[in-house]
Amino acid sequence: MLQSLLSRLAIGALAVATCFAGPTFAQGTIKIAYTDPLSGPFAQVGDANLKQMNYILDYINSHGGALGKKFELVPFDNKSQPSDALIALKSATDQNMPFIMQCSGSNIAAALIEAVNKHNARNPDNRIIYINCGAVATELTNEQCSFWHFRFDANVAQKAEVMVRALPKEVTKVYLLNQDYLFGQSVQRDVKAFIAKLRPDIQVVGDELIPLGKVKDFAPYITKIKASGAQALLTGNWGPDMNLLIKAGIDAGVDLRYYTMYAHLAGGAVAIGPGGDGKVRSVQAFNENIAPEIGNAEAEAWTKDFRSKYPFDFYAAGFRTIFEFLAAAINKAGSTDPTKIALAMEDLKHKDFLGYESKMRKDDHQIIGPYFVGVFKRGVKYDSEKTGLGWATEATIPAKDIEQPTTCKMQRPKA
Repeated sequence: MLQSLLSRLAIGALAVATCFAGPTFAQGTIKIAYTDPLSGPFAQVGDANLKQMNYILDYINSHGGALGKKFELVPFDNKSQPSDALIALKSATDQNMPFIMQCSGSNIAAALIEAVNKHNARNPDNRIIYINCGAVATELTNEQCSFWHFRFDANVAQKAEVMVRALPKEVTKVYLLNQDYLFGQSVQRDVKAFIAKLRPDIQVVGDELIPLGKVKDFAPYITKIKASGAQALLTGNWGPDMNLLIKAGIDAGVDLRYYTMYAHLAGGAVAIGPGGDGKVRSVQAFNENIAPEIGNAEAEAWTKDFRSKYPFDFYAAGFRTIFEFLAAAINKAGSTDPTKIALAMEDLKHKDFLGYESKMRKDDHQIIGPYFVGVFKRGVKYDSEKTGLGWATEATIPAKDIEQPTTCKMQRPKA
């Protein structure tokens, strides 16, 4: 009888403990589900992201993490498919993870926003925050904005404005080539809008969309671009769609300026090669030569250490900003409850390791911070991927100059 009573009491105590201590606390870590392509044609980008994130988290955790708990990144391969990202989300919510993070693919981001909204509405005791580290279609923080979605990268409209402002006066003919999905269509629309607004003297002599990740030979496109008389190619392409495009142009010896959003990512420098000296620009949140250019010894030491461990550039200062924002918001909230963290993150300001301040705008959950235009060239202190060329900062755009208005009408959770 006594043994039976003790057994029932033990089972009851276990049930209560399970109720009040989800996996995040029970394991002593704050888990972040990370879903991006870790296999397939875009795996190089996802793998480089994962390595940089873990490098950053080692630093964050060595400095106390948040609430005395360490962050733990849990990777899920979404194979560049929204359906696989949604499977990752289900796994994350099943384990009561407070965050899911995704960088590559605005079509995937749109699916995650919708799914997170539905999940959080149905499960107020098991909510999750979507941390967007690079899916930048403008509409995601405009008409598709969500209280549960926080974007830690400049959106397409902001990057398009930076790109158009960087065009020199002698460039009057441009060609647009972008990937045919939500992000590429957003680049196409916003670049043309800013050309019309800021550079009405520029003629768009070509405008094409290509199937995502399907084109293996860009030589025919380069032939058309050359025949159009374009002086500059403007593209949002990333991964192999960007690397193969620029390589084809350089190999063909076309006299062309390349204005990109992602040429500085892993694999870009090797694809461009020495023939791209002074020809390729990229809109960047960071490059390794910014620190010595502004005399920031701490940031330079950070990138030197990273370079000693990995064969590609550290370009993800924005990822460090993300995890520092999360740690600050968790500490401010005094909790790992996603609703409290989300509220704490709104209008939160943070000074990054370069000394520049960013703010998470409350109106639409869009990060507002400075951006740079880098040019790929010889003669820099730190080259990229052992090519002998690297990124030099050609322009610095302050946060106030790209703080564009938003059309977001956010639905906030009830208290």
